[in-house]
Amino acid sequence: MANAVRRLVCLSLLAGLVAGAPQIASAQKYPDRPVRIILPLGPGGVGDISTRIVADKLGEKLGQRFVVENLPAAGGIAAAKAAMSAPADGYTIILFTGGVASSVPLFKDLGYDPLKDFMPISSMGYFDCLAVTNGESQFKSLADFLKASREKPGSLNVGVISAGGVQLLTANYLKLASGADFVIVPFKTTPEAVLALMRNDVHMVIDFYAALKGGISDGKLRAVAWTGPTPSPALPDIKSAQQQGVANFQATSWNSYYVKAGTPPAVIATLNKALHDVVSEPEVKKKLLDLGIDSRASTPEQMDAQMRGDIKKWTEVIAKAGIEKR
Repeated sequence: MANAVRRLVCLSLLAGLVAGAPQIASAQKYPDRPVRIILPLGPGGVGDISTRIVADKLGEKLGQRFVVENLPAAGGIAAAKAAMSAPADGYTIILFTGGVASSVPLFKDLGYDPLKDFMPISSMGYFDCLAVTNGESQFKSLADFLKASREKPGSLNVGVISAGGVQLLTANYLKLASGADFVIVPFKTTPEAVLALMRNDVHMVIDFYAALKGGISDGKLRAVAWTGPTPSPALPDIKSAQQQGVANFQATSWNSYYVKAGTPPAVIATLNKALHDVVSEPEVKKKLLDLGIDSRASTPEQMDAQMRGDIKKWTEVIAKAGIEKR
C-alpha cells in the first residue's frame, strides 16, 4: 500500500513537471521573437520618446525587436485592456506612469487593477513637476508666491493641464500642504497654460519640465520650485518645495514597465536586469535627462511599493480636496 502511494506521488510530481516544462523552457530562451511595448500615451510626447530610446537599447541587448504601440486613453484604460488580453508570457509589456496611480482613486470604475492584473518589472525613470512663474513676475521664489496667496486669499491663480491628472493633483497637494489659498485653473494644453501665464491671467504654472524647458531656456519662464523631495538633476540649482519650507510635501511621477500577472518570474528577472543595464548607460541617461527624466531602474518590489504608496497619497489628496470622481 505504501509503495502504491509513493508511486502515485511520484507520478503526480512528474506530471506537474511535464506540464510546466513548456513554460520553463520558454522562459529560459526568452525572448525568441519580437516584444510589444504598449503605451497609454500618444506619439511624440516624453513618454513615447523615452520609451523608444529604451526599447531600441533593449532590442540590442536581448537580440529581439521591442516594438512600441501607442494606445492613448484616459486612465490608461485602452492600453491596459490590450495588455490584459495578451498571454502572460512577457511578449507584451505595458508602460505605467504616475498618472495610473492617480487614476485608481479618481475613476469610479477604471476597468483594471494595476496591483492585481499586472506585475512590475522595473521603473525606467522619475520626473517631478516644476512650478514656474512669468520671467518678469514679482514672484521670484515659491515663498513670494505662497506669501502673497496667504495675504490675499483667492487672488492668485495656478495653471495646470490634464484635469484630474498628476499636475492638477500636485497643485491641490501643494495647496493643502502649504496652507496657501490660490485658485487652480485647468487648461487643455501646456502652451495654453503658458500663454495665460505670459498674459498674467494665471500667476504660476505647474507642469513637467520637458513641457516648460523652452520657456525657461529663453527666460520667459522662471523656475521656482521642484515638487519632488530634492532638486531634479535637470535643474539642480532650483530647490524643491519641501526644501523651501513646505513640510510633508513631495510629488514625484515616474515611468515603469509592467507585464500581465502570471508572467514567469524568470522572464521578469531577464527584463529587470536588461533595464538596469540599459538605463545606466551614459548615453541613455543623457538623452532621458534632456527630457527631464532621471533614469533609474528598481526592483519589482520597490516599484510595487511606489505604486501602492502613490495610490494611497492621491486617494487622500482627492478626498481632502473634494475632487469629484470621474
